Amino acid sequence: MSKIKVKAAALYSGGLDSTLAILQMMKYGVEVEAITFMTHFGCDASDRSTCGHDPYPAAEKFGFRVKLAHLGQKFIDIVKNPRYGRGRNMNPCIDCRLVMLAEARDYMELTGGQFVITGEVLGQRPMSQRRFTLDLIAKNCGLEGRLVRPLCGRLLPPTVPEKEGLIQREWLLDIEGRSRKRQMALAEQFGLSEYPNPAAGCLLTDERYSDRLRDLLKYDPDPDFNDLNLLRVGRHFRLSDRVKLVVGRDERENDLIESLRRPDDCIMEVLEFGSPIGLLRGEADETVMKTAASVVARYCDGKNEPLLRVTYVARNGDGALETAPAGEAELEKIRI
Repeated sequence: MSKIKVKAAALYSGGLDSTLAILQMMKYGVEVEAITFMTHFGCDASDRSTCGHDPYPAAEKFGFRVKLAHLGQKFIDIVKNPRYGRGRNMNPCIDCRLVMLAEARDYMELTGGQFVITGEVLGQRPMSQRRFTLDLIAKNCGLEGRLVRPLCGRLLPPTVPEKEGLIQREWLLDIEGRSRKRQMALAEQFGLSEYPNPAAGCLLTDERYSDRLRDLLKYDPDPDFNDLNLLRVGRHFRLSDRVKLVVGRDERENDLIESLRRPDDCIMEVLEFGSPIGLLRGEADETVMKTAASVVARYCDGKNEPLLRVTYVARNGDGALETAPAGEAELEKIRI
């Protein structure tokens, strides 16, 4: 073990790999300060949740501290214009990693650390963990050789902390590929008995969510956090360049939609039957209002009725529209 005090900052999601990377360094006496990032793309902005998993149980069990940080507008700007492109959907994985590492570098300096560690595994993810990508990130993250990947470090070039004798190469592992067998065995050695299954990724990797986000950015290049949170709820329909409709699927989504309502939004529902809440956002004329009412009618319990009365509550007045429920062909034309 090193005779001098060694301290590192760690990118920490609460998942298996990032936890193991921390424990592997702590095994050799490295003090670790972890930082967990939240965004508006799959995270609830609360003190006990992250884009990955709850970061606190392992931290409390094994004795390392966790700081939560929200990337906010900075991350939204990256999603809109990623320098290194996107994955299959709207996920800017490389840019995402770089901005998190830049924040981790600042945290490292603030806490007196000498390097940053991550739980990356060579070849595990198709975009962000290929050898070329890992090298690119290491070169452009602003850490000047002070990025250490404990789980696959033996497969990568020596880092500055190794050259300075802060850590030894034999402390690092040579895990590679998508299998988690070695990680699961390592978890057993550390006594890490509870850990989540691999996550599908943030919402930006989800095809349906990405379609909604592309649509939002097309018609509103500068959405706010309310717009982004609304993307996560209900069924979405584009009714015109300036108007979209969001329709709840169940009571929980109805409540969420109502909680996201702005003063200028219009709320629709069918009072005579069990009905979803429809939130109409934008400047809607009479034709768009009727279309929105027919969509809400289509998803209520009275959808087989020839005509339904759809009530609405809007800033410029309340009222009701009689309409036939929309047909499937019509829905397909406007569904996002």
